[in-house]
Amino acid sequence: MTTSSRSLTGELSRRGFLKSTATAAGGLVIACYLPGCSKPEEVAVSSGPPKLIKANAWLQIGTDGSITMFCDKSEMGQGVYTALPTLLAEELSVEPTTIKVEFAPPGNEYVNKLLGVQATGGSTSVREAWDKIRMAGAEARTRLIAAAAKQWGAPPQSCTVADGYVVFTSRRASFGELAEAAAALPAPENVRVKGHNDFKYIGKTLPRLDTPSKVDGSAQFGIDMRLPGMLYAALAQPPQLGGTVKSFNADKAKAMPGVREVLQTSSGVAVVADTWWQAKTARDALDIQWNPGAAAKLTNASIYAGLKTASSGKGLDVRKEGDVDAGWKANRRRVEATYELPMLAHATLEPQNCTVEFRDDGCHVYAPTQVQGMAQAAAAQAAGLPPEKVFVHTTFLGGGFGRRLDVDFVPAAVECAKAVNKPVKLLWTREDDTTHDKYRPPARNTLSAAFDDNGRLNTVKVHLVAPSVTARWAPGAVPQGTPDPFAIEAAHNFPYDVPNLYIDYVQHEVGLDVGYWRSVSHALNCFTIESFMDELAAEVQLDPVDFRRSLLARQPRWLAVLDAAARKANWGHPPAGRYQGVALMSGYDSYLAQVAEISLDGNKLKVHRIVCAIDCGQMVNPGIVQAQAEGGIVFGLTAALFSEINVVNGKVQEQNFDTYRLLRINETPAIEVHLLNSGEKPGGMGEPSVALVAPAVCNAIHAATRKRLRKLPITRQGFVV
Repeated sequence: MTTSSRSLTGELSRRGFLKSTATAAGGLVIACYLPGCSKPEEVAVSSGPPKLIKANAWLQIGTDGSITMFCDKSEMGQGVYTALPTLLAEELSVEPTTIKVEFAPPGNEYVNKLLGVQATGGSTSVREAWDKIRMAGAEARTRLIAAAAKQWGAPPQSCTVADGYVVFTSRRASFGELAEAAAALPAPENVRVKGHNDFKYIGKTLPRLDTPSKVDGSAQFGIDMRLPGMLYAALAQPPQLGGTVKSFNADKAKAMPGVREVLQTSSGVAVVADTWWQAKTARDALDIQWNPGAAAKLTNASIYAGLKTASSGKGLDVRKEGDVDAGWKANRRRVEATYELPMLAHATLEPQNCTVEFRDDGCHVYAPTQVQGMAQAAAAQAAGLPPEKVFVHTTFLGGGFGRRLDVDFVPAAVECAKAVNKPVKLLWTREDDTTHDKYRPPARNTLSAAFDDNGRLNTVKVHLVAPSVTARWAPGAVPQGTPDPFAIEAAHNFPYDVPNLYIDYVQHEVGLDVGYWRSVSHALNCFTIESFMDELAAEVQLDPVDFRRSLLARQPRWLAVLDAAARKANWGHPPAGRYQGVALMSGYDSYLAQVAEISLDGNKLKVHRIVCAIDCGQMVNPGIVQAQAEGGIVFGLTAALFSEINVVNGKVQEQNFDTYRLLRINETPAIEVHLLNSGEKPGGMGEPSVALVAPAVCNAIHAATRKRLRKLPITRQGFVV
C-alpha cells in the first residue's frame, strides 16, 4: 500500500461517508462497517493525501473523479485484484478498469470474518467480500445521488449513475464534482445493492486488471523489491528440523567480497552483502555447528507408525447419524480399507522473501504475505517496536497455496536490517524453501461399510487420523474436545444417503510443523472417501456414477455437477484403450465433479483428459473461475503423480524441483471446465478443484487394472509417467 499522511479523529456510524482532502483537492472516503468488526474511525480533512485506515473496506473518490479501492485480500494469482473491484464497479456503474487498487495495511477492521483473522486463504476472498464491498459501493452511489439531487432540487429516485457521473434528465455531474458535497450529507438509510437482473459486470468474463502490469514488468512481487542503498541477505538454517545454532565461525565468510555483516538470527545465521549471490556464497562458507533439536530421530517410518498406532484409538465425534454399531452387527456384507496420504511441500515458484527498511517513523516491511497482521506482529517482535510502528506493504505473491499464511521468513529480514541500519532484502533459496516448509499433514484414514441383504448401503464409518494445523497456527482457536474444522473437510459433509453414519477424528501430532496446503484436508479426505465409494460400487457391481447417483437423491447440487461431468465426459464410453474414473466433492460452498480419462501401456500412465463440472454459485468473473479450476487441476495432478516429502533423521530429503518435481507441459492433460449457472451466493474457487484429481485418476487406474491405490503419490505405487 502506498504510504501517505493521515489524520484520525472521532467516531463513525455504520454507513458513515467521510470527507477527505488530497494534496490538490478534497474527496469522498467511504468506510463500510459490518457487525462483528471493529469500529472504524473518522478521517478528518488533511492538507496532505488522505490516510485510509481503520475501515473494513475503503473506497476513496477524489475531486478529480479518481476512485481508489483498498483491497484487504492478497493477490497470489487467484484474481481478487480484479474480482473485488468488479463488485465495487457494479454498484457505482463504472468500468472496473477505472478503479485503482491498492493493498490494505494491517488492521483489526480487515479481519476476514470467515476465518476470524486478517488473512487471505480458505477460498474466502469473494465469499467474504460479496456483501460488504457491494454495500460500500451502494452506499457511495446513494450518497453521490443524494448530493446531486439536493443541488438540482430533483427527486433522488429519478437520478441514476453511469460512467462516473450522476445523471438527471439533461443534467449530469461527475463523482469528483459531487465528492465534497456527498461527504457532508448525513449517512444514508435503506441502502440497497443491485439485484442479479441489474448486473452489468458481475457474471461476465472481464480482462484481469493485474495482467498489463504483469506483462510489462511493472507489477511488484516481493522478489522484485528494490530500495535505494539496499543490501541482500542469505540465511543458513538448521539442516535438521527444529535444530538451533550451537556455534559458528564467520572468519572466512567475512573476508569474502561484498560481505557487510554476519549475524546470528532467531532462525539461523545470516550473511548480509552487496549482492544476493555474494551473500549466498559467503553463507555457504560459514562453519556452523548445529544443535540437533527434537526432530533429530524423526523419519517417515516413525511418522506413519505413529499414525497407525493412533488410529487404534477413538477420536472426537464429527458426525453421527443412526446407529452404526447396530448396523455393523446386523449386516455381514462388509468392506474395509485404509488410506495413507504423504506430507507435501507448497513449492511456490517465488521462494520466501522479505525486504525491510527502518525509517524515522518505524519499520517498513515489504512482503508477499497472506497474513498482514501476523507479519506485522512478527516484525514488531523482531524489531523491538510496538506494532503501530511497523508498516506492512503487501506485494503481489508469486504463489501462496497457504505457505504464506506463515511468517517465518519475516523476523530474520528485520534482524538483518536492524543490524546494518540499511534496507535489506532476505531471499531464501529453493532448497531453503523445500527443506524448511510447513508441510501438508500426513494422514491415515480407515473406512468401513456394510450392505444389507438387498445390496443397499446401510452403514458407513469414517475414521480420520492426522495432525492439526490449527493447533499450531492458531492455538486455542478450536475449543477443547472439538475437532479441528480444517482437519475434517470433505468428510463432515458426507453427502451420500446412508441410514447409519459415524465420522470421527483423531488428532495425532507427528513431530514437525504442518501447515495449510491448498485445499487443506479436502485433498486428504476427498481422496479417502471418493476412492472408497468406488470400492463400494465395485462390491455391489454397480457403475461408479450410477452408484453415487442412487445415493444423492436428496442432494440436488451434488447430483447436478455429477450428471454434468458424466455427460460432458461421455461417461462409460471412453475412446478405445482409455479408462475413466470419477470423484465428487463440495468444499468452500462450491460443488464439483471430475472425470479423469487415462491409458496404460504396461505400467506407463498417461492422463489424457480431465473434465470438471462446477457449481460455485454466483460467479463474479467466469474466466477467473475457469482459470482457477484449471490451475487447481494441474496443481492436484502434480501432487497425485509425484509429490511427497521424506524425512530421514530429521532432515527433509527433497531439495529442489529435480527431487520435488512439477508437472510438465507434455504431461498435462486436456482440461475441460464446465460452469453451471447458479443463483446461490458465491462459493470459493481457489482450492477445491485440487482435491478431486487424485481420486478420479486412481479410480480410473482401478478401472484399467483392477489395482486399488490406497497410497500416494501414484509414481511410488508401481507406475511411471
